[in-house]
Amino acid sequence: MSARKPLVVVGDVLLDEDIEGVSTRLAPDAPAPVVDVTGDQSRPGGAGLAAALASRGGRDVVLVTALGDDPASDAVRRSLRGRVRVVELPLHGTLPVKTRVLAGGRPLVRIDRGGGDPGEPDQAVRDTLADAQAILVADYGRHTARAVRGPLAEVAPRVPVVWDPHLKGDAPVAGARLVTPNAAEARALCRGGGESLRDYAGRGAQLAERWKAAAVAVTLGERGVLLTRPGTSTPMLVPAPYRADGDPCGAGDAFAAATAAALADGALPEEAVQRAVEEAAAFVAAGGAGNPSLWRATAPSRTEAPVSDPFVLAERVRARGGTVVATGGCFDLLHAGHVGLLESARRIGDCLIVCVNSDESVERLKGPGRPLNPLSDRVRVLAGMGSVDAVAVFDGDTPAELLSRLRPDVWVKGGDYSAEDLPEAEVLHGWGGQAVVLPYLDGRSTTVLARRAAEAAAPVRPPGR
Repeated sequence: MSARKPLVVVGDVLLDEDIEGVSTRLAPDAPAPVVDVTGDQSRPGGAGLAAALASRGGRDVVLVTALGDDPASDAVRRSLRGRVRVVELPLHGTLPVKTRVLAGGRPLVRIDRGGGDPGEPDQAVRDTLADAQAILVADYGRHTARAVRGPLAEVAPRVPVVWDPHLKGDAPVAGARLVTPNAAEARALCRGGGESLRDYAGRGAQLAERWKAAAVAVTLGERGVLLTRPGTSTPMLVPAPYRADGDPCGAGDAFAAATAAALADGALPEEAVQRAVEEAAAFVAAGGAGNPSLWRATAPSRTEAPVSDPFVLAERVRARGGTVVATGGCFDLLHAGHVGLLESARRIGDCLIVCVNSDESVERLKGPGRPLNPLSDRVRVLAGMGSVDAVAVFDGDTPAELLSRLRPDVWVKGGDYSAEDLPEAEVLHGWGGQAVVLPYLDGRSTTVLARRAAEAAAPVRPPGR
């Protein structure tokens, strides 16, 4: 079996610096705030940030960018070493450095310095693009994309290309799988109209036709992302999963990187955008590009410790003295009985973790033909319910082993049997947990629903035959 091809990020790298401090007074000689510096940090920005984000979880990422012999370029090389492979174009000049001065976490001023022009790509650049699983172009208007436009145009018909545009950059190459302008860029590129979804849908479709792109995803901040295609007036709106209160710096890079990674995994554009919206929201909520954990020696996996991780969630709730509630089952066809059980269970404590049987476990318990819905669909439906905080999967006939790791305070089942008859009750007693039974709607079950559906779909025989 051949090795998996890398995700390639092409674009302009910057060095981002944050000078952090507090401001409690004005300067005596001018009405300007005085910032007492408490710390500072630097990190790759632009395409460098996008590449670092794409590499989380161990993905093989190659960054094609222009770097020089200046201190800022050396700082970028050091930060990316061990995270991504870098294929360099020569940089005639110095790497751009963008410095933000923040007081109380809020930017007061940004200072930009440096800059240069990329040189011509060599054969290593061409080979890297030809061998890509997917390509993300992170265009920051510094002309790296222009320098490699020819090789990009050659591979676009057969390699998924995500193009994150810039008003000072070039138009995407024809055949890009997805282009991701933000709201301001879409307005500037398509004059006229207002701020309604209808206006942005029209702009997205217009840009898709202009750029000969398969689709355009207009990012609208807290409103989510509008996915449009050429020649259609009915877009798909992917709303943000929640309002993320954090530093939005780098959110566009997080969205573009997650989209490209999803396409590299074989996702459809609709699936890629949904995944990217969730990851961008989590990125902002965690502190954005300034989150120090992004730049530790070992880059964290995307799934290492999000709030939706059941084990991390259980530890956090316990740490603040809360009650962890868990329930379990196949949840093959979600029905009113399930909904009532989950809503009631969530009201018992401070979080609800659903333990769901794997496909193999369901087949052993229910027989051939089950589950009707694969595990990925069942997990997604459960995770989308407002009463469910996290979902965990187990392969055994009972969730005993999983429960011994989660250690919930309360284990909930629905039915007409006693709590002491539950096979999980004895496991719960090991750490002082309690198994309980909640009322369950009679007559609701996946088996009944499946039988009813099969009967309704059966052909009706004419009378007398």
